Amino acid sequence: PARSLRWWPNVCVPRAIAWVSSLSADGVPNLAPFSQFTNVSYDPPHVLFCPRADTDSSRNIADTGEFVVNMATYDMREAVNATSAVVPPQIDEAALAGLEMAPSRLVAPRRVAQAPAQLECKLHSIVLVPQRLADRLCAIVIGRVIGVHIRDDALTPEGRIDVARIRPLAR
Repeated sequence: PARSLRWWPNVCVPRAIAWVSSLSADGVPNLAPFSQFTNVSYDPPHVLFCPRADTDSSRNIADTGEFVVNMATYDMREAVNATSAVVPPQIDEAALAGLEMAPSRLVAPRRVAQAPAQLECKLHSIVLVPQRLADRLCAIVIGRVIGVHIRDDALTPEGRIDVARIRPLAR
C-alpha cells in the first residue's frame, strides 16, 4: 500500500545542482550550489533555481539582474561542497574553494572555469513562496539564458552533452 507522509520526501529525482555565480551591487563575487534547479522553457531558454530569499545569491541577483549557472560535476564535488559554506557576504566562495574563474561574455558575474558548461543569465523574475516557518521565504529565481558555454570535451560527436563522461552532480 502507498504511504501517506507529512513531509516532502524529494520525489523529484535526480535534480541537477545549479552552481550559481553572482555579484553583489558592490562587486563582491558569490558562488553557491542549489539543488532546486531546472529548465523552464526552450524558446527562448529560461532556467530557474530556488534559494532562500535571504541568501547572498537572492540579494545579488535581485540587485544586479544577472547570474551564471555553472554545471557542477562529480569531479568538482569537494569544491561545490566548500562553496556551500555559510560565510559573510564579503567572502568570495570561489577563492575560498580555490577555483579559477573566467570572465563571462554577456553578464558581469564570472564563470567557474573548470565547469564543462555555463549558462549566462539575465533575471526574468523572482517569485517569493512562503516556507513552513512564517519568517522564511523561498525565492524562485527565473533567468533568461542569453549565453551558453560548453567545452568541446563535454559533447558527444552528435553535439549532445555527454552525461557519462562529465558526470554532472545531481541530488
